[in-house]
Amino acid sequence: MAEVQKTTQSGELTQRFIEFVMMQAQNAALFLGQIPNPQTGKAEINLEVARMFIDQLAMIQEKTRNNLTTDETTVLRNALSSLQMAFVEASQGKSGGFSAASEPSDEEEKETPPPRPPEQPNESSVQPAASDSESKKKFTKSYGA
Repeated sequence: MAEVQKTTQSGELTQRFIEFVMMQAQNAALFLGQIPNPQTGKAEINLEVARMFIDQLAMIQEKTRNNLTTDETTVLRNALSSLQMAFVEASQGKSGGFSAASEPSDEEEKETPPPRPPEQPNESSVQPAASDSESKKKFTKSYGA
């Protein structure tokens, strides 16, 4: 009987964890302009807030490494990677011509270094044996720059 209760509890915890990850991912997608703002009905981009949600998911991934079920790991990894790609696209102005997006993209166009950081992960991916945590830090810095 105790084994059945543990299995049920772990299933509920898995479901809660997945719901938590999806809620954080939806929040990030909202601020990346992928989901319309429920109050205004318009897509709005706020890269700083989107970055905060993405960084929180990356932190959860790091802190729970080797402690998640296969389903939990898959959901978290897929959500994080798709949000990181969406962030890069939004920061480069590819996600649309929203008025909120035009201001950050103007600042980013003035700064030539943001296009360069995507090259840094390629350099670090050539040398992944050096340190996994070091390459992750470079990746996080590159998409957030």
